[in-house]
Amino acid sequence: MKKLLISILSLTATFAIADETPKPLKVMLITGGCCHDYKTQKDILKMGLEARLNIEITQVHTDNGTTKPPLPFFGKPDYADGYDLVIHDECAAGITDVKTIEGVLKPHLDGTPAVNLHCAMHSYRFGNFKQKVEIGAENGKWFEYIGLQSTGHGPQKPIDVTYVDKEHAITKGLSDWTTIKEELYNNISVHEGAHVLAKGKQGNQEAVVVWTNLYGPKKTRVFSTTIGHNNETVADDRYLDLVAQGILWSLDKLNADGTAVEGFSNNSK
Repeated sequence: MKKLLISILSLTATFAIADETPKPLKVMLITGGCCHDYKTQKDILKMGLEARLNIEITQVHTDNGTTKPPLPFFGKPDYADGYDLVIHDECAAGITDVKTIEGVLKPHLDGTPAVNLHCAMHSYRFGNFKQKVEIGAENGKWFEYIGLQSTGHGPQKPIDVTYVDKEHAITKGLSDWTTIKEELYNNISVHEGAHVLAKGKQGNQEAVVVWTNLYGPKKTRVFSTTIGHNNETVADDRYLDLVAQGILWSLDKLNADGTAVEGFSNNSK
C-alpha cells in the first residue's frame, strides 16, 4: 500500500511539472524569392531554432526565385493571426505595391513581434530608395519597421563581427566572430528607435549588422541582422545562437543576463 501511494504521488508530481511547462510558441518563418538557397535555408533555420528554443515553426515558402515571389499571404493583412512571432527571411525587392506592403506590415503595427534576416532588409522598397528616405515618406514604411535603411552590398568577403553592446541581453554570452565570405549590407541611415548591437567590417568598410528596433505606436519588438547569405553561415552555431537570442528578446522571453525565461529554452545548442 505504501509503495502504491508513493507511485501515485510521484505520478501526480510528474503530471504537475508537465502541466507547468509552457506550450511551444508559434512562429511563422517566411522564405523565398531572389538570390538565395531558401529551399535549404528554411530547413536549416527550422531545425536549428527549434533545437534551441521551445518554439514550433510553420514554414511559409515558395521556390520562386524572382524578386516578386508569389507568397501566399500577400493581400492578407491578418496572415499572422494565431502566431506569436514572424520571421521575415524573404527576398522580395520587386514587391512595390503600397497596399501589399501595408498588409505585410499590419500585424507588426498591431504588435506582433518580428525577426528580419538578411535580404528582408532589401525587400518591399520602391521609389528613389537609393537615397535617404525620410521618416513618414510613403516609400519609407518598410525602413521605419526595420529601423535601418540599406540599399546594397559589396563583394562577398569574410565579415569581422564585433558586438558593440556586450551588456544587452541578446549579446550576453556571445563572442565576436568572423564569417566566411558574406555580404556586408550598407547603412544609408539608422533610425532613432534602433539600438545597434553589432557592427561588421570588411577591410575599410564598416556597417551595422545586428540591431533591435521598437516599431510603431505599440513599440513592437523587432530584431534584425543583415548576415545570412550563404548556407554555411546560416548553419553556423554562432549565427543560430544569435538569431535564437533575437527571437527570445522579441518575444520578451529573455532575461537581463541573456538566459531564456524558464520553459522557453531547450538548452541543446
